[in-house]
Amino acid sequence: MQILNGISSGMVMFLVAVGLSIIFGTLRVLNMAHAAVYMVGAYFCYWISQVVLVDLGGSFWLALMIAPLCVAVVGGLIEVLVIRRIYNQEFMYQFILTFGISLILADLVKLLWGIEVHYVPIPAPFDGAVHVLGVSLLSYHLFVYLAGTGIYVALLLLLHRTKLGQLIRTVTYNREIAGALGIKVPWVYTGVFMLGAWLAGFAGVVSAPINSISLGMDHVVLVQCFVVVVIGGMGSLSGAFLGAIILGLLNSFGIIYLPQFALVFGFVLMALVLIVRPYGLMGEPMEAQEKL
Repeated sequence: MQILNGISSGMVMFLVAVGLSIIFGTLRVLNMAHAAVYMVGAYFCYWISQVVLVDLGGSFWLALMIAPLCVAVVGGLIEVLVIRRIYNQEFMYQFILTFGISLILADLVKLLWGIEVHYVPIPAPFDGAVHVLGVSLLSYHLFVYLAGTGIYVALLLLLHRTKLGQLIRTVTYNREIAGALGIKVPWVYTGVFMLGAWLAGFAGVVSAPINSISLGMDHVVLVQCFVVVVIGGMGSLSGAFLGAIILGLLNSFGIIYLPQFALVFGFVLMALVLIVRPYGLMGEPMEAQEKL
């Protein structure tokens, strides 16, 4: 039971963290606003499914298609209007600017949807329970498993089996050479940032039926994202997947056996990884520029 719950929570963390990892791996931007984008996705899910499309059957599934696209558009606007101006700046400037963006997004959410806590019901046909190895498990967790694994496989195919993925890896390796070859680097950067925002928005929608939607929900997720990418390796797709599952299992078992220390396990593992392998379990040293 704890293994299944841990993998489920790990999949949600992966969906959020992988966007952060891809953005950093390609753009070299430390996006502190990424978790706020995840929160926007959850609120879009609530608004679309419970307000706009409340009278339509299966409205959650429509929200799953529409909300991440809306979040991707928001991400594109943020990249074009703001992030594009700090590519060559030090991480401290990126930290300050993107943290400010997260505060702006939080205020916009408060303005649009208020301070109330919102909920999204678990959608059919995953609103029941299934029995796995004699343990009763919420059916929706199966959808979370499939969604997380499907996104992981799709990203692997995108980055390593498509022309678009080749362009992204070329720009990641050396933006100057890519520009000299005629690749429109700003367009690639905008596309990657929108992809990262779409992933965060998708994670927000997926997590909405199993978590409450409220202001501040991004704070815990932001910390978890950084733990995941540090454990797995900043910029590594497979590292984000592995790191998320490890952290999900640590949290799941920690709550049962050592609840008073449950929140510490992830940070302890992160510290150990930084000491033994500073670039993560599946990452590469910063000198090796190709991260994806």
